[in-house]
Amino acid sequence: MTHPAFAAGRTAVITGAASGIGLAAARRFAGLGMNVVLADRSAEALRAAAASLGSNAVRAEVIDVAQADDLKRLQAAAVQSFGEVNVLLNNAGVGDNPGKPWENQQGWHDLLAINLSGVIHGVQAFVPAMLGQDGPAVVINTGSKQGITLPPGNSAYNVSKAGIKAFTELLAHELRNAAGGRVSAHLLVPGFTYTGMTGKPEQPAGAWTADQVVDTLLAGIARGDFYLWCLDHETTRPLDERRLAWMAGDVIENRPALSRWHPDFAEAFAAYLKG
Repeated sequence: MTHPAFAAGRTAVITGAASGIGLAAARRFAGLGMNVVLADRSAEALRAAAASLGSNAVRAEVIDVAQADDLKRLQAAAVQSFGEVNVLLNNAGVGDNPGKPWENQQGWHDLLAINLSGVIHGVQAFVPAMLGQDGPAVVINTGSKQGITLPPGNSAYNVSKAGIKAFTELLAHELRNAAGGRVSAHLLVPGFTYTGMTGKPEQPAGAWTADQVVDTLLAGIARGDFYLWCLDHETTRPLDERRLAWMAGDVIENRPALSRWHPDFAEAFAAYLKG
């Protein structure tokens, strides 16, 4: 079963569509007979992505999601070509590491402008018209487990994905109370996934493929899930759940921030996982 927004003749817009999860989604949506609008920063990569779909119902637009006007232009192009948009996948993102929270102000600004502001720009450009349509529509924002579990190492990326989580939760609440709930919002939560962002020439044994992430996306939306929670070949669902519960315990029990990685709690956390 699929959500009615994913039907032949419907239209999907995907940012970050030239590779990784975005391209896998584009191929799957085109295979369902949908019109697909691909958006990315690289004209060359977009041409190759569009050619790989093997469909005439494809439009490619070079945009920078950090620029709000580019998303408005993308929305106008999609409507001009196909009349309305039924699926919006705000997927564009970068995995750069600009440094610690007190370092590299410009690097932090640039990453947040793409990863977080890019999602906000997409929603603000597309959702008003989607609310005015008669048919069903969905908005999917690509977050990350790192935006929920916050593992140390890349603070800026984690902050951007945590912001997407909060924004999408609030968006979902607001949409439930608008236009009879015909437009819904969903948070895609990939785990360890093999994409260009991994920086590895071959797929690591523990990683999922982008196609597996898209399978989870479609199945979850068909069930009406908000959290489109993905796994990988390293982490089970029960392990994810125990990690999440421990993090909630940091607040409830007033433990140090990110106590899972705090040396004073290493033994307690290990015992908790075993229990």
